[in-house]
Amino acid sequence: MSRVIISAESLTKTYRLGVINHDTLRGEIRSWWARKRGLPDPTLKIGNSPSPRSRPTFNALEDITFDVKPGETVGFIGKNGAGKSTLLKILSRVAAPNKGRVRIRGRVSSLLEVGTGFHPELTGRENVYLNGAILGMTKDEIRRKFDEIVAFAEIAEFIDTPVKRYSSGMYIRLAFAVAAHLEPEILIVDEVLAVGDYEFQRKCLGKMKDVRTEGRTVLFVSHNMTAVNNLCVRSILLEKGKIVADGLSADVTRTYLGMSSTRTQSHWQFADPSDGRKRAYIREAFILDADNGSREAYELTQDLQIGLRYRLPEPIRGLTVGLQILSEENNETLISLTDSELDQSRLETREAGDYVAHIRVPARILNTGTYSLRVGLSRGRQEVFHVVEGLNFRIIDSVGIVMFIGFERKGSLLSLQLPWKVEKEPRLTAYPDAEAV
Repeated sequence: MSRVIISAESLTKTYRLGVINHDTLRGEIRSWWARKRGLPDPTLKIGNSPSPRSRPTFNALEDITFDVKPGETVGFIGKNGAGKSTLLKILSRVAAPNKGRVRIRGRVSSLLEVGTGFHPELTGRENVYLNGAILGMTKDEIRRKFDEIVAFAEIAEFIDTPVKRYSSGMYIRLAFAVAAHLEPEILIVDEVLAVGDYEFQRKCLGKMKDVRTEGRTVLFVSHNMTAVNNLCVRSILLEKGKIVADGLSADVTRTYLGMSSTRTQSHWQFADPSDGRKRAYIREAFILDADNGSREAYELTQDLQIGLRYRLPEPIRGLTVGLQILSEENNETLISLTDSELDQSRLETREAGDYVAHIRVPARILNTGTYSLRVGLSRGRQEVFHVVEGLNFRIIDSVGIVMFIGFERKGSLLSLQLPWKVEKEPRLTAYPDAEAV
């Protein structure tokens, strides 16, 4: 244990479907005491159900074992529902495992969701001191870091405003600033940096790199494979609550993208957010062929329509809709944004309501292969509202256009049909001598 700062041994977390499972300290103590006495668990109940134990169970985590050394930066990746957030909650001591144990040596600072640990009625200033106290910091330590925290969060004018009036982006700014600046030995960050403006996301990633170079440990969950590869030397891939890969980030992310590449489709639907805090959110994303039909794979020689349907609960000025297409190797192949990002003079206010936005991708732009689609809504570079990643589709060449000349398409990102000019060259009557050449 002398060289290990986090040790997870055989962690298993089970939920009973359709049952309210109270992951609170009081609930865990009541559950433990009931199990010791051989009594029914008093926290497992739903409505007037007479036998909650008869309901099926779901293993969010199953026999998870790994060690983390001091100074390591570890990424956790996987599909939604793979168990990443559950694992981080256990490591943060927000939830307790049903089996197994965790040993942690050092002070932990966690950023698991917007406003974690904030009291809505207190001001930003008061919440900085509250969070610091929760982390075990003395008042003098917090006071010494306070100005640096406020400067990093860039919300000085609102620091004495109750945080219940903060936007989700302001929550994230202050919460991350507190978590990163109060010098924890271990920093745990879930996928919360997708909220907030682009420049602040870059700032946060830079700060986490600084934390890493200072010898502290970072656990990072993200669906952004580029961010994981840039920040984390090591990554752990979870699938259905189990570890399926653990190693160098480049290798593990490649494994994950390979797993995802076989699951292609042309239409995705997303649930409306339950927290009600998003000012704009994506409801659907779609890919259509030239005849407005959906397919399992799309021909290299056909145009594509790529688009999304989104909802604005309130009017927004300067909304930017964008998409990004990544190759199997996670290389950015194509990016397209609406005009509001490119021309500030064309900013307009979109009224509340439902919208559809789509673009045409001409034939032979994308080469054959499997691609990942990323779509998002933002207000320029100022605020990111909603981003959806990991949507996969495939381009095929069933005709074999260039196979007769023996060219391999693999490895090339683009397949552009460029205009060629072919003409007969006049016959030369003299040639330059060797010295002139």
